[in-house]
Parts: sequence; structure tokens; C-alpha cells
Amino acid sequence: MSTAIRQAAVAGKFYPRERARLAADLQSYLLPNQAAAPAIGCIAPHAGYVYSGAVAGAVYAAIEVPLRCLVLCPNHTGMGVPLSMMSSGAWETPLGRCQIDNRLAQALKAQFPALTEDLAAHRSEHAVEVQLPFLLARNPRVEFVPITLGTGQYETLEALGQAVGAVIAAQPEAVLMVASSDMNHYENDRTTRAKDQKAIERILAMDAPGLFDVVVHEEVSMCGFGPAVVMLTAAKRLGAKSAQLIRYGTSGDVSGDREMVVGYAGVVVR
Repeated sequence: MSTAIRQAAVAGKFYPRERARLAADLQSYLLPNQAAAPAIGCIAPHAGYVYSGAVAGAVYAAIEVPLRCLVLCPNHTGMGVPLSMMSSGAWETPLGRCQIDNRLAQALKAQFPALTEDLAAHRSEHAVEVQLPFLLARNPRVEFVPITLGTGQYETLEALGQAVGAVIAAQPEAVLMVASSDMNHYENDRTTRAKDQKAIERILAMDAPGLFDVVVHEEVSMCGFGPAVVMLTAAKRLGAKSAQLIRYGTSGDVSGDREMVVGYAGVVVR
């Protein structure tokens, strides 16, 4: 695994394959609407950039991206084990390779041994990959650890969040947590906005168990609720004081189709 290079799986599909075009698109999404500041964590969407790039860009424009990041995402493909990570190697992107932070990965595995070294869950998964061009655009030297979560069991998510918080607290440098998630899927715009608002209220309250309960009981098809629960749990352990909704929208804002949309929320936790 030490020499593993994970090839880009959705370049040319979710975002441009050509370096110059991708860089130009990123710059258009990253136009800042406020001064960037350090953050403990964030939630950013992972759809095709044409739909969710403006929301993701607003998040990344609002935060300083440090040298080290942890990127958590759901498992859309069903491949691999439920708690999958890569601890070494690099991911190829049109902007260049993004190195995996082996030191952080090893600390996470030591603290939470259920994390399993597994390439299968990452090989075709888009939800980490689409975050990397934004991270590299904000800090070309960034290194990261990818974790793909294929479990919706709250106790596991909460335990992982506590472990992540303990590991990050022990690091000598800042570590940004990115929870990669879209919001409600494939209902009409009005229903999606109403469901998403309930979930966003819990996120802004930094209420991880409350978010879990809303997603389950209100049938909010938020694909990355697991990563969000982990991030919020860890952030509270790290002393987070606030969560801010930076931008919200749905795919209908771009497509004009309000009958079947996906919601996108960008949140920063400090």
C-alpha cells in the first residue's frame, strides 16, 4: 500500500479533467464572500461541480486549509469494508497528486483499530475525490487521510468521532475535518428544503445524536450523515463553539427542475 496511487475515477464526469479548465472553474467557485479563517471542520457537498460547486466553493473560500486534513465520506458503491481507510500513497488529480498523511492515518488506526486498510471502498468512490481539487486550490501542499463509512450505526459513528477528536487534539499542527455529504435526494424542491432545514438545525446546534434522529425519523436521505456525525462529535470534543451555514441550494437552482432535486448545504464549524 505504501506506493499505492489511486487514480482519479470521476474526472471528466463530476469535474473537468483538463487542468486549466478545472483551475478556472475552481477560481469561479472560490470567489470569497467573507474573510477566510481557521476552522475545526466543515460539511461540503460532493455532487458534480455544475450543481454543487458553488456551495462547496463558498465553504472552502470561508476557511483556511491547513497542511493536514481528514476527509470522511459515505460509501456509495457498496465496495469494501464498513470502516475503510488508506494510510499511505497518493491520489491523482488533474491538479497533481495529493499525498496521504501517513502519520495522521497511523495515529487514527492506533486509536480506533476498527479502521481497516482497504483500497476497494475508495477506488471508485467519488465523495472524497471531488473535495481534493478544492483543498489543493486552497493549499497546494495539503495532505489528507480518506475514510469511507459504510455504516449507519450511531454507536460506531459516535465512537469514531470521539477517537478522531482525541487524535486531532494530540497533533502538534492543525487538522481540518471535511465531512463530504449531500442533503436530501430525489424529492421535489419544497419537500427537500423542508427536510433539509430540520437536519441543518441539528447541525448548527452541533447536535450529532439529534442529527442522526432527524435523518432516521424524518426520512432525510442525507447520504453523508455518518461523516457529519463523526465530524460534529469530534469537533465538540475539540472545543468547537459554533457552526455556520455558509450556503444552501438544490440542484433545481441550476437545472430548473423542481420536481426531483438534491439538496446541498455548506457548513463551517469553528
